[in-house]
This record gives sequence, structure tokens and C-alpha cells, in this order.
Amino acid sequence: MAKSGKKRDPNEQAPETALRLLARREHSRLELTMKLRQRRVEDSVIESVLDDFEDRGWLDDNRFAEVFVRQRMDAGYGPLKIQADLQQRGVGGTPPELAGVSEEHWANMAIRLRERRFGLTDISGDWAERQRQGGFLARRGFSGEQVERALEVVRESLE
Repeated sequence: MAKSGKKRDPNEQAPETALRLLARREHSRLELTMKLRQRRVEDSVIESVLDDFEDRGWLDDNRFAEVFVRQRMDAGYGPLKIQADLQQRGVGGTPPELAGVSEEHWANMAIRLRERRFGLTDISGDWAERQRQGGFLARRGFSGEQVERALEVVRESLE
């Protein structure tokens, strides 16, 4: 099937384009808005299409947040980074999937991440190494308290 030489109007293609994007992965409303704007779709058309998708249940920021939080946690990111990334994608507030995770769980995640990346050697006297490892954990989105807890853990040698 050959393509016709004439380009279709982006406003006419908006529903198809948005559905194709949602078929690949969940998107927030803001993400879809931005992607449709990049394709030169008018704002009024975007709003209409996305309202229709929300009514049909195809677009849901709460579902997006649930999937996003789970994916980012599995990738080793902390609560601060996940929350910031959600806000950047237009999801305000703290989703229940994020709020329901205990401080203890986040600290254990930071410890496991440190162990996987650096090992759990004693770095209590090495301030440069503490700063390096702590900076890594902080950039991954763990709070100062979670980072401190992770840096204090030392794996006992089996001798």
C-alpha cells in the first residue's frame, strides 16, 4: 500500500497519533499534550482528543503514576527523584504507590544500591569516598537520612 503524496492534516491525525503513543506505553496527560504539540496539533484539538481518551479510560494520570513509580523503584531510584520526575510529567501530589512505601524500605533500597555499586566496605574514615558514594545515592533521589543510613552499613568480612 503506497503512501499518497499529500500529507494529512496533523489535527485530523491527532487521535490516531495519541492512540499509537499510548499503545507503546502509559503517558501522562502533559506528556501527550507536549508530543502532540510537537506534531503541530492545535491546542483545542489536543484538549478535545485527550478529554475523550480520559472519558474512555485510555488516558489516566493515576494509572500512569502507578506504573511509573513501580518502574522507577525497580530501576533503583529514590523517592525524591521519583516525585520530581512525576511533577515534571504533570502528575501533582504524591501518588499512593509512592506514599505507601515505608522509610525503612527506602533505606534498604539505598543500602542494596550502594552494595551493588560500591560494596559495603567501611568508609567511615575516608571522607572523599563517603562524599562520592553519598553523592551518587543523593543523585538517585534518596534523602539525606537514607543516604547516611546506607553509608553506615558495613559488610562483616567472613574470615
